Amino acid sequence: MTTPVCTSASAVAASARRALPHPRLRSGAGTLAYPSFSSYVRARQPVLLRTARSLTANPSDAEDLLQTALAKTYVAWERIEDHRALDGYVRRALVNTRTSQWRKRKVDEFVCDELPEPEPVPGEDDPAERQALHDAMWRAVAKLPARQRAMVVLRYYEDLSEAQTAEVLGVSVGTVKSAVSRALGKLREDPELGLVR
Repeated sequence: MTTPVCTSASAVAASARRALPHPRLRSGAGTLAYPSFSSYVRARQPVLLRTARSLTANPSDAEDLLQTALAKTYVAWERIEDHRALDGYVRRALVNTRTSQWRKRKVDEFVCDELPEPEPVPGEDDPAERQALHDAMWRAVAKLPARQRAMVVLRYYEDLSEAQTAEVLGVSVGTVKSAVSRALGKLREDPELGLVR
C-alpha cells in the first residue's frame, strides 16, 4: 500500500500542536502566540503557495504541503534569528517536506514469471494490432495489378456494390466478380497478411 503524498491539514495542525515545546507558546483559545507569524503568513502566503505548487502536481497537495511547512516554521519560530530570511526558511521546509514525502512512499514490486497483462475484452481489438493489419492490407492491395486494385478499393473500401463498381469502371458485373475473386485469392496468399492474421 502506498502512503498518501500529502497529509491532511488537520493532521498537520494536530502534529504541530503536539510538537509545541510548551503551552506558553499558545495564547488564549486556539490563537497563535506569535502575532508576527500571523502577519508573515498573511503577507507571504500567495508567494509561498506558488512555490509549493511548483513542487507538486496537484493544487490541493500544494496547499497541504504549505500548511505542513508553515507548521514546522511556527514550531521553530523562536529559534529563527533573522526574520528577514523567513522566505528561505519556509522554502527549505517546503523542499525538505516534499522530499520526505517522496521517500515515505512505498512501491510494492513483485517478481513474477509473466507480466500481468489484462485479459483482452471480447469485441475490443488491440489498436496496435488493428493498425498493423491495416498497414499490411494496404501494402498487399498496392501489390495487386492496377485494375484489380481499383475494383477491390471500390468494392470493399468505398463499399460500392458490384453493379456500381462495374458502372464506375465501365466494365460488366461479371468482369468485376471474376477480377475481385482473383484479387482476393492473391490477398489470401500474401505472406505478409499471413503473419498478422
